[in-house]
Amino acid sequence: MDARDIAEGRARWQARYDAATKRDADFSTLSGAPVEPVYGPPPGVEHPGFERIGWPGEYPYTRGLYPTGYRGRTWTIRQFAGFGNARQTNERYKLILGAGGGGLSVAFDMPTLMGRDSDEPQSLGEVGHCGVAIDSAADMQVLFDGIDLAAVTTSMTISGPAVPVFCMYLVAAERQGADLSTLDGTLQTDIFKEYIAQKEWLFAPEPHLRLIGDLMEYCATSIPRYKPLSVSGYHIREAGSTAAQELAYTLADGFGYVELGLSRGLDVNTFAPGLSFFFDAHVDFFEEIAKFRAARRIWARWLRDVYGATSEKAMWLRFHTQTAGVSLTAQQPVNNVVRTAVEALAAVLGGTNSLHTNALDETLALPTDESAEIALRTQQVLMEETGVANVADPLGGSWYLEELTDRIEAEAEAIFTKIRDMGTDGTITSGILRGIEDGWFTSQIAESAFVYQQALEKGDKRVVGVNVHTGTVAKDLEILRIPHEVELAQRDALASRKAARDSGAVRVALDKMVQAARGSENLIPSMLDAARAEATLGEICDALRGEWGSYREPARF
Repeated sequence: MDARDIAEGRARWQARYDAATKRDADFSTLSGAPVEPVYGPPPGVEHPGFERIGWPGEYPYTRGLYPTGYRGRTWTIRQFAGFGNARQTNERYKLILGAGGGGLSVAFDMPTLMGRDSDEPQSLGEVGHCGVAIDSAADMQVLFDGIDLAAVTTSMTISGPAVPVFCMYLVAAERQGADLSTLDGTLQTDIFKEYIAQKEWLFAPEPHLRLIGDLMEYCATSIPRYKPLSVSGYHIREAGSTAAQELAYTLADGFGYVELGLSRGLDVNTFAPGLSFFFDAHVDFFEEIAKFRAARRIWARWLRDVYGATSEKAMWLRFHTQTAGVSLTAQQPVNNVVRTAVEALAAVLGGTNSLHTNALDETLALPTDESAEIALRTQQVLMEETGVANVADPLGGSWYLEELTDRIEAEAEAIFTKIRDMGTDGTITSGILRGIEDGWFTSQIAESAFVYQQALEKGDKRVVGVNVHTGTVAKDLEILRIPHEVELAQRDALASRKAARDSGAVRVALDKMVQAARGSENLIPSMLDAARAEATLGEICDALRGEWGSYREPARF
């Protein structure tokens, strides 16, 4: 790019920056030296390829979505939490919000994630252990008791039964008196990554895509600020993928959902802003920053050039980040504070929109109040003390970082070509479905995980406390344990709720929902009515299992 084009780009950025709202904050170094909001090539200097880097808030958004960077607003501190029953988790949420958290992120227990009630045989011993138990809208009401859902953005990490859980969230908001059309939050919903990595599905892919399409339509018309899909690379990376595989599989899944929206006749400029993303921030500092920058650039180009988006917001890739759970070690767990801080810094320098920092004891159990507070304070130290929020994309233009960004982008594009070639009709969706059916994604991730494990066991890759520097004076941690009484109390509460509700109304609502499932009408209104009648999650999911069947992954070796 020649010097004149660079100067014109800087002038466009400056005009947008001047017109934008900025935080009332001290934008100087610790020593008091003022810093510019963004840096780029010196005036009059040519920079070949600068169009791939650009300016913040301008296509291809490599340097961020907003001309102000974090000077406009900092990332949202969104701590992931959930354990035991709804009352216990509600107390943790109030602790997080009271300590400065900016939003909530709900972790559900395994029965809830699998669409099962707490009193089902499959739930025995699992209630409340890896997240909060939610059996009906009444639980959701307790979960957010005293928390204004109209004022707090809420993310829910659940995919298989995401739609009925979302309906229960809407009922809880209704019972608070909220105007549902104004709600803001994110539902994960991403079923593709379940078949690829996490393995928490209810049905075969096609019925799930039906539900997701209905949800996209409903939110686009009725709850425009709500994001019905958070396309998740986190679980793909945690399963053992490389950074480039995480990026490529995640964005390919996102392209599949764009194709789903277009197949429903939705306007890409209307529904694409409702798609958000969820990435892993691993411990390789510069590779992670490059991954985030490449993600924005790829998404903007594909949405514009392949799917016809014309609005800026449709081309924006907005993403939440969680530090890498798989990088945490049970050995010398206090070292996990350092790992988490490095990973969080990578996410911030990569321009994340919101962030969860893992607690030091999460490799052993759910976080204690103390370790959860340390995780929260890690973000606040980065935000308030380090100066990283003063300059947009401060590493932009680094020879190493730009080379990494280009390399990861090229690897991702090669994977997109492979996925598209696996399909039968030239769409990404067809290739994804074929890759799921053939086990291609899981085999690719397994191979990457095997290669890393070999390097770890040979000592080529080093992990402090595991295969190097193993001596320690540290003592065992006190960890959070969920007593069996939590499960017994949850089952008793569920039994009382079932006895007190209008069972006839539940049956009628479930029957109407099944009838809707047999046709082509949108399922959300009838499912919402079932949630209002206090139909349980297991009852709603079982009614649909009866209509659509369940799905078992083919055995592969």
